[in-house]
Amino acid sequence: MLPGRIPVFFVICWMLATGPLAASSTAQEMTGLPSAQPYLFSKVTLTPGPLAQLKAEQEKSNPPQTTSQPQQTPQQQAPAQQRDTSHDRLFWALPNFLTVENAENVPPLTAGQKFKLVARGIYDPMEFVLVGFVAGLGQASDSDPSYGQGAQGYAKRYGTAYGDNAIENFMAYAVFPSVLHQDPRYYQMGQGGFRKRAVHAISRVVLTRSDSGQTQFNYSELLGASSAAAISTYAYHPQSERSFGNVATVWGTQMGWDVATYLVKEFWPDLRKKKDKQP
Repeated sequence: MLPGRIPVFFVICWMLATGPLAASSTAQEMTGLPSAQPYLFSKVTLTPGPLAQLKAEQEKSNPPQTTSQPQQTPQQQAPAQQRDTSHDRLFWALPNFLTVENAENVPPLTAGQKFKLVARGIYDPMEFVLVGFVAGLGQASDSDPSYGQGAQGYAKRYGTAYGDNAIENFMAYAVFPSVLHQDPRYYQMGQGGFRKRAVHAISRVVLTRSDSGQTQFNYSELLGASSAAAISTYAYHPQSERSFGNVATVWGTQMGWDVATYLVKEFWPDLRKKKDKQP
């Protein structure tokens, strides 16, 4: 039995001895060979084409320029165009919203803006105070004796004065300027002597600007004041005052108030600036 097992034994020993050695030698041979791939890529050099070279040369000759705008001061950032409306107040109290100071080129007002500006002044709290003062003067002088005295007489005078003022303002500075395309704002002259500026202020009753900036006859002022006088006289004034003569009287009074208002508007900025310069 022993001679039959010897060949099997030798076969097993030969397999165990030669298998690992063959595997290791084969691995050494595989790892020892230099790789062909790095060698191939190391020999390849990419060169730019003619178009790419031309573009690179143009970029070198014409480098990109960056433009930087200088920072503007707060005065430069303010709009160059004058404001088309005013927020000023006469004597720091009364609304002066329809005045433009030292401005030649301003955008025209739309019809809606004209009505809004007039309403803004009519419904200003200080306007009610002014009307109350005027009604008080009428009460003290017993104007329109039919109104009587006391609280009832003062209330009638107050309502009449406020109605006259509101209707005249809307008609002369909103309704007719919108229909006739005239500018209801007062443009202050601001330069020259007293006489020249006073004449300019008084003449605004008969002269005004159109929406396009042309000088025109002030139809809005004359028609607005006269129609307002007629409406107020025949609407709520006492029956004894409802006559053409009283309409003319109311119209003349309103025109006189407008002249005085234009004079104040012309010279008020001088007083305000002088006051602001005082320490």
